[in-house]
Amino acid sequence: MTTKTTSAHTKFLAPRYWHIWLGTGLLWLLNRLPLSAQILLGRILGRFLHRFNRQRRHVTEVNVRLCFPELNREEQARLVRRIFENNGIGMFETAMAWWSPKRLFDDRIHFKGREHLDAALEQGKGVLLLGAHFSTLDLGGLLFSRFYPVDAMYRRHNNDLMEEIITRGRRRYFGQPIERSDIRSVIKALRKNHIIWYAPDQDFGRKQSVFARFFNVPAATITATSRLAKLNGSPILMLAQHRLPDGSYELELFPVVDGFPSGDDEADAQRINDELERAIRKDPSQYMWVHRRFKTQPDGKGRLYK
Repeated sequence: MTTKTTSAHTKFLAPRYWHIWLGTGLLWLLNRLPLSAQILLGRILGRFLHRFNRQRRHVTEVNVRLCFPELNREEQARLVRRIFENNGIGMFETAMAWWSPKRLFDDRIHFKGREHLDAALEQGKGVLLLGAHFSTLDLGGLLFSRFYPVDAMYRRHNNDLMEEIITRGRRRYFGQPIERSDIRSVIKALRKNHIIWYAPDQDFGRKQSVFARFFNVPAATITATSRLAKLNGSPILMLAQHRLPDGSYELELFPVVDGFPSGDDEADAQRINDELERAIRKDPSQYMWVHRRFKTQPDGKGRLYK
């Protein structure tokens, strides 16, 4: 067993992984700086990426144009810049979640709506905690874990070294990592009345998805949320997480989604998207609009990002 583990780690010394070691090592070193300095560097990094990462900037511009038509062009451009700044900060916040002393954040957390989760846990059926890909994703996990133990469903990274780094970092705050396809582990965790963090806000294609409006735009939305809730009759509720202007962080739990699942996949998908949108609208600039959320379209063309 030790030999196999050593062999697996030895392969990460290959040249194709060097850029990952360099980037991760640099981030680890910068994590030694004061939190305020890291936030500043993250903002600078975001501005750099906004200027030079044309592909991600284009995706973000399309998403903002689709989802915020009420903004004029100047306001949309300003929002895109803020999104990149917050994503840059988010990279440093991920490093904080992985390596910074947990106690640094204990007086920086504002937690609202805990009564909703406490009532859900009293049912003894486990809880599906809906999350979203906020720029504060990992740091939010660390902050939440200061109050409740939480497992997390995830999609394996396609780079083995990144998978190893991410998994090691998240062990600090997530209990059991559960791959999306591992339904047996989901059932076991829910029967033990565990909280499982789960983010259904990405486009996984037409398979096992229906179309529901997300910011009034048709979006391929997975139906797995309904099936997971049905496994153990578990309540679901939304967690919103945001960085506040004073450098503290807000976690907010929304009320349980009543009558879910309803048996109507499209209606259920719409309710989930409504919860996600409500959380994101608290500060749209802190959501990862750099992803192609609308790459799958009802007409099959999927050319929004061309």
